[in-house]
Amino acid sequence: VQLQASGGGLVQAGDSLTLSCAASGDTFSPRYVAWFRQAPGKEREFVSAISWHGSTTYLLDSAKGRFTISRDCDKSTVYLQMNSLKPEDTAIYYCAGGRPITSTIRAGSSYANWGQGTLVTVSS
Repeated sequence: VQLQASGGGLVQAGDSLTLSCAASGDTFSPRYVAWFRQAPGKEREFVSAISWHGSTTYLLDSAKGRFTISRDCDKSTVYLQMNSLKPEDTAIYYCAGGRPITSTIRAGSSYANWGQGTLVTVSS
């Protein structure tokens, strides 16, 4: 399974972006699909996750009220709608699919399949 992240770009503070994570190849049936991000000089950070066969979602506290994760199983695609973007949201955003348990959803090591990342730059 290959994951392709797209939708990043250069925007101004307050703008919106929608990231997409499309899966291709073998049948894609993870337990969760997540978005992580890594800013320059910082460690990778969990952003959001969604269950593939249900409606459970998880979101980074600083993204609540601004980011929304959704998925289209027919298209094997997960979206991250990001509104009211802030300069501190600047990072490379990665999508990942895996089968974490509830206690490990925010751990990158719980995900076996990773996309290549898409750069989001938010200017002030």
